[in-house]
Order: sequence, then C-alpha cells, then structure tokens
Amino acid sequence: MSVLRVGNASGFYGDRFDAMREMLTDGPLDVLTGDYLAELTMLILGRDRMKNPGAGYARTFLRQLEECLGLAHERGVRIVTNAGGLNPAGLADAVRALAGRLGIPVRVAHVEGDDRIAGHPGALAAHAYLGGFGIAACLRAGADVVVTGRVTDAALVTGPAAAHFGWGPTEYDRLAGAVVAGHVLECGAQATGGNYAFFGEGGATRPGFPLAELHEDGSSVITKHPGTGGLVDVGTVSAQLLYETAGARYAGPDTTARLDTVRLTREGPDRVRIDGVRGEAPPPDLKVGVNRLGGFRNEIVFVLTGLEIPSKAALVRQQMRAHFAASGARPAEVAWDLARTDRPDAATEETASALLRLVVRDPDQEKVGRALSGAAVELALASYPGFHVLAPPGKGTPYGVFEAARVAQDAVDHVAVLHDGRRVPVPAARDTAVPHPVPEPPLPEPLPPGPVRRAPLGLVAGARSGDKGGDANVGVWVRTDDAWRWLAHELTTERFRELIPEARELRVVRHQLPNLRALNFVVEGILGEGVAAQARFDPQAKALGEWLRARHLDIPEALL
Repeated sequence: MSVLRVGNASGFYGDRFDAMREMLTDGPLDVLTGDYLAELTMLILGRDRMKNPGAGYARTFLRQLEECLGLAHERGVRIVTNAGGLNPAGLADAVRALAGRLGIPVRVAHVEGDDRIAGHPGALAAHAYLGGFGIAACLRAGADVVVTGRVTDAALVTGPAAAHFGWGPTEYDRLAGAVVAGHVLECGAQATGGNYAFFGEGGATRPGFPLAELHEDGSSVITKHPGTGGLVDVGTVSAQLLYETAGARYAGPDTTARLDTVRLTREGPDRVRIDGVRGEAPPPDLKVGVNRLGGFRNEIVFVLTGLEIPSKAALVRQQMRAHFAASGARPAEVAWDLARTDRPDAATEETASALLRLVVRDPDQEKVGRALSGAAVELALASYPGFHVLAPPGKGTPYGVFEAARVAQDAVDHVAVLHDGRRVPVPAARDTAVPHPVPEPPLPEPLPPGPVRRAPLGLVAGARSGDKGGDANVGVWVRTDDAWRWLAHELTTERFRELIPEARELRVVRHQLPNLRALNFVVEGILGEGVAAQARFDPQAKALGEWLRARHLDIPEALL
C-alpha cells in the first residue's frame, strides 16, 4: 500500500501558532496531527472547566483551524488531535459549528472513555491514556477531523497508521514501529533541531515541524518539508527517542515497543530511516494521570549584592524564621535556595549579585499570601545592605500535584463517536503481558588506556532530559562506536550521582540502549510532586541534561 505521510503541527498547548498553516502549505501530507496535552496542561484545563463547564479543551486549536480548515479540506489532509483535553465532545461540536460558519463540508468525530474522575474523588482531572484504535475507527468511517481527549502521544500516529494499512490489534511489530515514529513526532520541532544539544549544526532559528513517511511494515522515514529550517539527522532523532522514556520496553495501550531494537539510518539530507522495531503485547492496564490541587504557593527572590553573600543570606533566613515564630503562621513547607550568580570584582551590578529564593507552600492561602509578603516587605529598611527583591511578593497562587495510577484495560469504556453520531465500542487489548525490565546487555569492550584530559562531557556526548510526574529522565548519547565504548563504562549510576549532586540521595536507574549508543537515567523523586508543584528551579528537568553535559570528567584525548 502507499506511504502514509503524517506530520505534526503542535508539541504542546502554546506551540507555534503558524505551524498548522506551514505544514499544510509547505509540502504534501495525508494526516496532520497536533499534540496539545501534558501533565501540566490537564491541570490548566481542569481549572478552566471549574470556571466554565463547557470549557476544558485547547482553544488555540480552534483559532488555528479557523484559518486552516479550508486548506486541509482542499488538500485532502485529515486532522487528528488530542486538543479535546477534558471535553472532546465539546471541541468536536465547536469544530462542527466553525465548519458550518465557514461553509466547509467536513466530517468530525471524537473519541471518549478516558475520563476517570469518578474513581478519584477530589481530583481536578483524572484521565486514562487510551490507544489509537478509537482514532482508527473514526478514520475508517470517513472522518476528516478526529478529536480526542487523553490518548498516548504516539496514538495520534498509531491510529491513522492502523486505519490506513488495515493493521489489527495484534500486529505488534508494525504498531511498535508507528509508536516509535509517533514518539519522535510528538514534541514537534524537538525532532528537527529544536532544543538540540548540538544546536549549532543546523538552522535552529526557526526549525520546521517534522513528518513521518510510514510504511506498511511499520518502518518509517523521519523528515521535514523541503526548504524549512532546522535539520533531521540521527542525532536529533536519537535525542527525541530518549526524551521522557526509560528502559528498553516502552509500554503503551496498543503495544509495548522495544526501544533496544530500533535501528536508525541516515537515508539522505534531512531523512532518517527507522526500522527493525519489535513489539510485544501491551500491558493489562492503562496509565491514569491524576491532577489535584495541592494547596497554595508563593515565592520571593531576594537580591544579594557584593560582599559577604553567605552572611547576608543567613540574616534574611534568620529574620524570616523569627517572623514565622512570632506570627505562629509558619507555612507547611519552607524552602530556601541560594544561586551564586555573583562574580568577584564584577563589572556590572547584576553580575555582582546572587539570588536567594524563598518558596513556601501551605493548604491555607493566607499563610503564603499577605502574611508572608507583608513580612518580606517589612524587611525593606531593616535587613542586609542593598536589600531589594526581584518583584513585589503577591498573593499565594494554587499549585497542582500529579500522580500516576493504573486501571485495567477492560474497565475503560473506549468509544469512537463517529461523524454520523454512531457510537462504536473499542475493545480492550485481547492479549496482554506485564512489561518486566529487559536484562541489561553486556558492556562493550572498553577503550585501551591512553592520555585523558579534564573536559566537559558535552564535548563528546549529547543529552536530553524531561519529566514524568515526580521523576526525571536524562538520555545521553554519543555519535561514534569508540565514544560509546568509553561512555558505557564511564557514566555509571555512581558517576551520575557524583556529577548531579541533587541525585545523591535518590534512586537512579541506568538503562543501556546500544543500538542508539545511549544511556538513559531515571532519577526518581527529583521533581517532588510533579511540574505543577514547582519543587525545584527547573521543575520539568528540561535542562538537567545540559547541566550534566557541562560537568567535567577525564575524557580520552582520542575522543576530543
């Protein structure tokens, strides 16, 4: 059967608005996807729905569609998106109303069954991650636009692929190939040079969005429209494959993809072939993302300039502790962090200054609001020399807590609501298997001894990092076999903890992926209760990999 060209125009709620038009006008496509959902997004949409029960979907998608629905219709491009968020039926109705107003005859379907709020009392949102066969049912019935709620990011590709090629639910290798392609596409320009460790190698100013040419056997070619910015090479694809994954088994509702079987081959300029992917039966249960309001938080950043920075920081801490003791209103959580951004004999005031960050959390908004901000303001003329803050402290703001739960596949009513109103149940996976860890492969032969030089890891290795609830993952890859022989022996979990002091008391799990010349580290609990809780300076661990690359090791001179 023919190649299926699937492009992506959104990696998150707030991504480049013009991407949908660019993907429709810059080259041919069969299906255009848009990923708008993340753990934090579900919290945002949940708060929207509290204010307006008819809300709960990504409104940006509708605005994009207003100028692009006609283009998609003219070019025969079908649109598949999870922008439905907490209210896919509401967004589907809004798309129909928009199409009617514009006079464009499109068939709109949606997918239901992910909402699990009834099983999680008190949660703001609770949604199971569905697979792609509800999307496939909508497309097979003739839908031009398919709207979903919470599906796996890769389902936006597995659904169209299953519909186009006629795959059944047990064709695990083919489905796994589509899962891998979908994972590469899901974060948009991260596959085309965005956020890339070696960003100086090609066109990161305005990278184009990626597309996959999918084949009937499950293989694919990752590329982009001709003439668009950025680059697609083995490195950019490797980086995205490592993003927010862990071990060799990448479990999803349609199949468990074996990341240790992925083969990447440069096929030409901006073309990387993915093949060899093996798949296994999916797990018997689905992940459920649960978002709750955790309480209220506030933050004050004190600026400390010049001499005696530690003493100035100690004075502020002492004064705030005294305030909490005197008022009897100490917040439940009080966290201090001193960032030594100052330099000796600095040429500017800014570079002579350090930042002392105070973050407080409490179920009582008053304890983190006016009571706290008043205490900080009262120090303005009674604290360290040069006292000032980056911004006046405000009222406490609500923060969210994310947790992952599980639900049996057959306990979820996965339904495809077709464009003509028919409701088609999507059966749960018939065969399932619990995804146990794959035994670690043997280490490669170490490099022979030779001279070394103390240098940053990033001179020989790329990295990409991200968040999964309270955990972070850091994928590290190299580009030559010799570099892999060194990295596999040098970057142990012990060395990782040494280079990343925040991880010293945490559980760190290392996974080897020799086909990608990569190691993937999962750091459990480093993000506390998830991104919405903002437990650390970089709450989504987006730059954790770049910090690791900046750390110095003894690197063989032959690799430098």
